[in-house]
Amino acid sequence: MNKLIASTLVSIGLTAATASMAAAPTTTPPATPGAQTQHGARHHHEKRAFSLPSERVDARLGYMKTALKITDAQQPQWSAFADVLRKQAAERDQQIQAWRARMAQGTPKHERRTAIARAERQQQRHAAALTRLNERLAVERPLYAALTADQKAIADEVLAPRGRHGGFRHHGKRPAA
Repeated sequence: MNKLIASTLVSIGLTAATASMAAAPTTTPPATPGAQTQHGARHHHEKRAFSLPSERVDARLGYMKTALKITDAQQPQWSAFADVLRKQAAERDQQIQAWRARMAQGTPKHERRTAIARAERQQQRHAAALTRLNERLAVERPLYAALTADQKAIADEVLAPRGRHGGFRHHGKRPAA
């Protein structure tokens, strides 16, 4: 069963990557020498199959829905879950685009922050992450409760948070409980 899920995920990823790369427009290099480094950074993001979270979320949701075999009776809980993930991806898109705009403008580097300022910034990031997690849990709990035992076993794998620090930081198998 796991090999089937893994091969399905690989097939979906390759299909999506191939389709987006074929449809990607080409860009012309910037005329000014100073813009070359900015173009290089931008070009790195343009080469990727998915450069923004909102471009990945529907592929991920499609995979999860197929793997979970969501029924018509479970559709309301699924829709609420999917809407929250799409909303959070759109919010992350805005953050990334704002950051890219600041980098394109060549904003001056910040002064070195104090230890307190860094700790306060980290506290803000953690508070925002906790808010997002609570929002996701509010719709994931009812979805999980509506699943069958077989679906829950799959959900334990496919609904796990992804991202930089969403899972285990080491490679290989998960440790035994």
